[in-house]
Amino acid sequence: MTITSPHLGSPSAWTDARLLFALEEVVETELNRHLKVAKDWMPHEYVPWSDGRNFPGLFEDGEAWGTEQSKVTDIGRVALVVNLLTEDNLPSYHHEIASLFGRDGAWGTWVHRWTAEEGRHGIVMRDYLLASRAVDPDALERFRMSHMSEGFESDNRHSMLHSVAYVAFQELATRISHRNTGHQSGDPVCDRMLARIATDENLHMVFYRNLLKAAFELAPDLTMQAVRDVVVDFRMPGHGIPGFERAAAQMAIGEVYNLRIHHDDVLQPVLRFLKVMEIDGLGPEGLKAQEELGVFMGGLDSEAAKFDERLAARKARMAARAAG
Repeated sequence: MTITSPHLGSPSAWTDARLLFALEEVVETELNRHLKVAKDWMPHEYVPWSDGRNFPGLFEDGEAWGTEQSKVTDIGRVALVVNLLTEDNLPSYHHEIASLFGRDGAWGTWVHRWTAEEGRHGIVMRDYLLASRAVDPDALERFRMSHMSEGFESDNRHSMLHSVAYVAFQELATRISHRNTGHQSGDPVCDRMLARIATDENLHMVFYRNLLKAAFELAPDLTMQAVRDVVVDFRMPGHGIPGFERAAAQMAIGEVYNLRIHHDDVLQPVLRFLKVMEIDGLGPEGLKAQEELGVFMGGLDSEAAKFDERLAARKARMAARAAG
């Protein structure tokens, strides 16, 4: 596909407003494709309601939460809390993308549709956690209040193009995090729920990835710079969660999300699909960004290899202890 917009002036004159206008037709095409393939689902159908019982409070027969009541693994509880608190900030995410993409036309329709679909994720996860007593409900609510009271500002709020590049990777990262949390949870009900959420996240990734592909054809140098910036400075949207660094370390060791997963399962698939390192005809700034991106990915792969070695050594020590 080649997009020509002579009325918008030279590529050096691209602004957010002009890019939004130029990409509107692509957004409409991707929105229609998304609506055809996305399947409706009911959050309440994924929750084990029969496992639920009263907590202390208004009910005299309320039973306080205890770790022994949880069916999920230790790493499952950590990851579920991080994943849910990330989903909880949906009002802030909606504000960010609505401000950047607008509320009218195909862009606006997508913004609202995406928000509605994402809303299901927080609903079903919280209902599951409370009904199954998977995590401490009091601690979960305190974390939610603390996290949301801090507010959220995207690292890429300055640029629509950077924001599109970011979500192309972030939606896939979220899908992987949910899917691996399900695998590591130890509870088949949790695994099925998170698989359903991961399916949505994958469709969202495809939408933004295809939009990013169109941006490369429209403004290759600017898009290459945006991708370079996003990949080099990437942070998950839940980085402001209380205790996030410790939780992220536990999730890395637990193989829910770590450097190897980030490199192999998130960054590389998107870069490979877009053939980012094969794009030619770039100007000086685009070429520089492409080269810097390649150097960064090589360095990240080396860091991931070091992490792999440390993780393997840790597993060997734990196995030796268990055997001894």
